[in-house]
Parts: sequence; C-alpha cells; structure tokens
Amino acid sequence: MENQHASTPLVLVVEDDEHIAQVLRFMLERQGYRVVHLADGRAASEHIARATDKPDLVLLDVMLPYVDGFELVGLARARADWAGVPILMLTAKNTERDTVRALDAGANDFVIKPFQPNELLARVRRFLKTGP
Repeated sequence: MENQHASTPLVLVVEDDEHIAQVLRFMLERQGYRVVHLADGRAASEHIARATDKPDLVLLDVMLPYVDGFELVGLARARADWAGVPILMLTAKNTERDTVRALDAGANDFVIKPFQPNELLARVRRFLKTGP
C-alpha cells in the first residue's frame, strides 16, 4: 500500500481564497491526486524551505497575503530538488505583464481565474503525464 501512496502524484495548492481552494482540492482528489493546501504566502514559503516530500506539481495563486506567488516561484526554483517541479500559476489579473513576469520567474504555465475546471485538469494531466 505504501508504494501506491508514493506513486500517487502530490499536488501542492497555494491559494488564499477558501472557496477556490476547496474547489481545487475536490477536483484534484476526484482525479486521484494527493493534495496539500496552504492558504498564504508565509505558510507556503516555510513549506518550500522545509518540505521533505517534494510535490509533483504546484498550483500557485499570484496574489497571496505576506509573500506573493512570484516570490514563491523564486524560492521553489532556488531548491535544487524542486528545480524540475512544474509550477502552474493562477491569477485573476489577466495582463500580459503578469503572464511574462510569472513565466520569467520560472512558472511553467499560467491560468486565468475564473478557470474552466476541465481546462485546468487537462493542464495538470499534461504536466503530470497522467490520465487520458
């Protein structure tokens, strides 16, 4: 059983909006992923610094209390063992400047809120190489 647990992809969700976080957890767990949710940038930065269980994917909100998503991407990319972890950023701000800033910071992809659940799951599957 332990091997099956280890092979189940772990998704780190950093989202301060409780409703969106619950929707993401529900969608991801329904697809069979394990989910760790952090509600603000400070908790996320501490998690990134100390985590021993590297996630398979990070879903990261841009606008967060204390530490923003751009800074968190930098922290994640600074850890050698997290360098290859796909980071998918979520934002309500639909500007080219933010998209460029997220990608330049090291994010792999960018999704605008409100997102379409099936589109988001397709992007998650693409990075995790799972599902259809």
